[in-house]
Amino acid sequence: MSTDTTASVSTHILDTSVGRPAEGVAVQLAARAGREAHWQALGGSATDADGRCKDLPALPEGTTHVRLDFAVEQYFESDSATQQADAQQDAPANRDSETFFPEVTITFAVRPGEHYHVPLLLNPFGYSVYRGS
Repeated sequence: MSTDTTASVSTHILDTSVGRPAEGVAVQLAARAGREAHWQALGGSATDADGRCKDLPALPEGTTHVRLDFAVEQYFESDSATQQADAQQDAPANRDSETFFPEVTITFAVRPGEHYHVPLLLNPFGYSVYRGS
């Protein structure tokens, strides 16, 4: 939760190749206070059945930049993701064993008192991200 001196971050992932939330994706959170500062790893979480990370760590006071690292390779290689894709009429029946984007890193600026919801729309060959609400 954001305060007057800190920002807060949440995220979720939708696998657009199957039209469903991406469950079990590891997400790591890092922050820094200024462009020249070093990144501080804050911890992480994994997406739930709804594709959401509900327990990301709080941002420290003075945070100006945030980085979310999504480990998507393991998700696309999982049996559940493959079975979901195979069950979809218009999805590729057999995905390649290689994932084109093995990880996705999103870096963005934050301001104290604001909440930043950053959805990731994901498929095996591309992704899109935006500031949600």
